[in-house]
Amino acid sequence: MDMKKYKKIRLSLQSYSKDLINVGCEKIEDSLKDAEVLIRGPIYLPTKRRIYCVLRSPHVDKKSREHLEIRTYKRFYDIFDLSQNGIDPFLQIQVPCGISFNINVN
Repeated sequence: MDMKKYKKIRLSLQSYSKDLINVGCEKIEDSLKDAEVLIRGPIYLPTKRRIYCVLRSPHVDKKSREHLEIRTYKRFYDIFDLSQNGIDPFLQIQVPCGISFNINVN
């Protein structure tokens, strides 16, 4: 199958919670299952970890520190051959709060 003849939409999801992003992926798959489109995904991207070091007491105990981290989970979908019948369920997708998504059309 030649992928170059299809119009591609890339849907990128990003969240700080693994459970939320999995629920969002399930909702996207359920809404696009009935439409006649070709879906590639979810494609997992590496989890980004940002680690912060915080002093517990800034004046006395410099050796007493606490490490905090924020993890960012990312997934994306490639959607091919999207017709008018496939756009309607795509526009009505309701992802949970806490997920940011980006739509790119190529």
